[in-house]
Amino acid sequence: MSLPKTLAEDVARNLVMVARLIDEDPEEAYAYSRIALRLASRVAAVREAAGFAAYATQKYAEALAEFRAARRMTGSVELWPVMADCERGLGRPERAMAMAGEPEVQKLDKAGQVEMRLVAAGARRDMGQIDAAIVTLQSPELASNSIQPWTPRLRYAYADALLEAGREDEAREWFGKALEADKDGSTDASDRLAELDGVEFVDALGDDDDETEDGTVDAHEGAAGDAADQDERGDEPGKA
Repeated sequence: MSLPKTLAEDVARNLVMVARLIDEDPEEAYAYSRIALRLASRVAAVREAAGFAAYATQKYAEALAEFRAARRMTGSVELWPVMADCERGLGRPERAMAMAGEPEVQKLDKAGQVEMRLVAAGARRDMGQIDAAIVTLQSPELASNSIQPWTPRLRYAYADALLEAGREDEAREWFGKALEADKDGSTDASDRLAELDGVEFVDALGDDDDETEDGTVDAHEGAAGDAADQDERGDEPGKA
């Protein structure tokens, strides 16, 4: 669908802001996506951007509706994995699993198929089927020595599932493999390895801020710091 020049420029500016902010400030990105949506709701790219902005802010029902709209407009299957992950976010892992078995998965490119495998494994974990999740992640892509964009996340998810199953030695090995592949720091594999090895990092500079005049640590400040340091695990929707 073509838009008048001025309107198209306004929409484009808002979409640029969505892309720029979605990782650092998802709520602000969401606000820009709503503006773009009001201006051009019949444009597939706008519906897709609105979907990702809603997804980033864990508004899964809204994200799913936008992804479905974009898919109807384009006929593309590339959003299938993230649509399935929205089902997980809505507490419907069985629907995500059903989507993993649909013919649309075979139409995905390799990256999309790996993403679908990650979502399916996450759904298995949601249902308490940890052994099935491990089997789901076992694939030629996992076994390959070739480093692809999806390799760090796939290895990380496998390591995390192994750890949940109590297979700590294997988990340590796969967190190490994830770290080897993770040149951009897209996972916290290094932190997970340190955690397994009992290594604690102390912020020497930060400690001074929490100390009282007599050198003791303020209890309120310490508790706040502990809460801020808690990691999100990769089996949650949006991080599958």
